[in-house]
Amino acid sequence: MAQDPGVTDALRWATSATKPKQENGPMRITPVVKSILDKYESDNPGTKTNLARILMEGRLGGTGKLVILPVDQGFEHGPARSFAPNPPAYDPHYHFDLAIEAGLSAYAAPLGMIEAGAGTYAGSIPLILKVNSSNSLAVTKDQAVTGTVADALRLGCSAIGFTIYPGSEYAFDQMEELRELAEEAKSAGLAVVVWSYPRGPELDKKAETALDICAYAAHMAALLGAHIIKVKPPTDAVSLPAAQKTYETQNIDRSTLAKRVEHVMQASFAGRRIVVFSGGETTGTDQLLDTIRGLRDGGANGSIIGRNTFQRPRAEALELLGKIIDIFQNKA
Repeated sequence: MAQDPGVTDALRWATSATKPKQENGPMRITPVVKSILDKYESDNPGTKTNLARILMEGRLGGTGKLVILPVDQGFEHGPARSFAPNPPAYDPHYHFDLAIEAGLSAYAAPLGMIEAGAGTYAGSIPLILKVNSSNSLAVTKDQAVTGTVADALRLGCSAIGFTIYPGSEYAFDQMEELRELAEEAKSAGLAVVVWSYPRGPELDKKAETALDICAYAAHMAALLGAHIIKVKPPTDAVSLPAAQKTYETQNIDRSTLAKRVEHVMQASFAGRRIVVFSGGETTGTDQLLDTIRGLRDGGANGSIIGRNTFQRPRAEALELLGKIIDIFQNKA
């Protein structure tokens, strides 16, 4: 794949021995990052600074690409299902260390996980406070608000994270909660990350990752004011009967993951919003890396990947994350 000139320039800047140090003056940003920030036309300098912190962090800093470590699975799936495959991961400090050592863009987690390491790792990596959570004991497709903007500010976070379930009976309540939290976060200079996961009584497992549903979910997150949107990699299925004719008559190409990702990016304000894709269920290394290549080739801004990394032994996780970063740097 041909190297993007902007990414090439950003990588050259990021590895330059003459790169100005942040402590000697204002944070320097690359033209690629400046171009991304310019697309957020309504945001105040504080919010743009926090977006820049994430975009300039780690091995991908300055390229416009992101790899984020999310560790909310203990809430969502339970501790043993999440951490027993790699027992050191029961310790919250493990995840801070993993994200920092791997050179990732940010670390996202619920309140307690971040509180458990906030002092030790203050200023070491941008943090995203996940402010709502579900659990596998619940039977409803809903999430409880478990953190606040005040918590995010107190802990030095760059952003809040919030999940919505388009298609759920509780989706409208979630959207209203997000509106209030996003307004407060933006006024305080924080960025807003939205996990947009379609779920509900009218959506089966296949529909949750169908191309039309995934693109719709990303578009909803953009409409709700998200700075960074998280969705799942879309399949080639088209689920909504009302959408099937449009996808056929408009010849929307869904033949490859790259083409499907390109369509999701198009649905996210024609690429004016940052979109990262989840790593999905635990899978083999080769399959995961093929997915990452499809995300890159489709123009995704990056990956937000949890279980597929922290459930592996540390050395193996670091090696995998290094390979993922290499792909987004067009080195593999």
